[in-house]
Amino acid sequence: MNYNVVILGAGPYGLGAGAHLRQIQGLDVKVFGQPMCFWKDQMPAGMLLRSSREASNLWDPKREFTLDAYQKVNGNHISSPVSLERFVNYGLWFQQQAVPGVDQRQIASIEKDSNSFRVSLADGETVTSQRVVVASGIAPFAWRPAEFQNLSSPRISHTSQHHDLAQFRGKRVIVVGGGQSALESGALLHENGAEVEIIIRSTSVKWLGWKKKIQSLGPVAKLFYSWTDVGPAGISQIVSRPALLKRFPREMQDRLRVRSIRPAGASWLMARLASVPITTGRSIVSAAEDASEVCLKLDDGAERAADHVLLGTGYRVNVARYGFLAPNLLANLRLSGGFPQLGPGFESSVPGLHFLGAPASWSYGPLMNFVSGTKYAGTHLANHIRSKPETN
Repeated sequence: MNYNVVILGAGPYGLGAGAHLRQIQGLDVKVFGQPMCFWKDQMPAGMLLRSSREASNLWDPKREFTLDAYQKVNGNHISSPVSLERFVNYGLWFQQQAVPGVDQRQIASIEKDSNSFRVSLADGETVTSQRVVVASGIAPFAWRPAEFQNLSSPRISHTSQHHDLAQFRGKRVIVVGGGQSALESGALLHENGAEVEIIIRSTSVKWLGWKKKIQSLGPVAKLFYSWTDVGPAGISQIVSRPALLKRFPREMQDRLRVRSIRPAGASWLMARLASVPITTGRSIVSAAEDASEVCLKLDDGAERAADHVLLGTGYRVNVARYGFLAPNLLANLRLSGGFPQLGPGFESSVPGLHFLGAPASWSYGPLMNFVSGTKYAGTHLANHIRSKPETN
């Protein structure tokens, strides 16, 4: 089979791209992936989304399939913050309505010859396409700090590896990290009956509280915060507009990107963590294990022992970790610290190869790390392909 565009991934970015590209007349689009699988299988049950309800919508061109539309059609009340369960169910409904016929087979490899891309499936079938859009998510980028690199024990894992934290009931668990994932995992572990301590390198926990205070000012709050719910006051309005952000010097873009995604927790977690020990200002310098426990040594000489260590240490993009990209593609990608350098329409240095989501954040800013970025990504990608249907 030959397609104009193949999309790899059926999470928020893949589905958003599929919904937009399928509206282009004459464009044959195929989406591969298991819909919402990262959110459904690798995020902890009971999780609440940090982003606002408005910023948790998936985007189709006509705005027919919003959270409000899902709630009206299905009668499922959606609270704020949005629960993981509701978000996953909404995403699956969005897929059925806006992007039917997603092919759930696994992609084994992508190669390119002079004319097109060859996409090989795990079952042996091969399809070709003039363009490939990689929207395969962040799962391969889960970061394990150096002090844990040599430990392969099931006693140490990343927050992205567990859906059911109830398995740790009655266990001693140390959570490493000070971002939303680490803090919320700590709360959920505690609520599931684990004995929890959170260790954070920063001298204090950063809580996201200023937005609510500024919102009390009424309409003027919109001058400080974009609906996308990304970035602190003022900066939010810049990073919500990737075309504007690109006008800034590279050094400033990097600073704004880091500032907008620094580790922090939603203020509604504070009460849930009131009885959970949080050690701040400490780094872990070594980790060892024996048959019964993991032993950690901190930079002040103190030691900790636990049945399990859960790493809420975030993600570091390196597209070489996408195992399906053939060596000849990787060799021709211009990269910056693992991020592909992207031009208009999220197109990489390999003509016809596009990247969406977190891999696009070096080029398009921190908005691409969040669900709310699917609006810009889908629209910009579709406009580019509509105006330039053929690859170079």
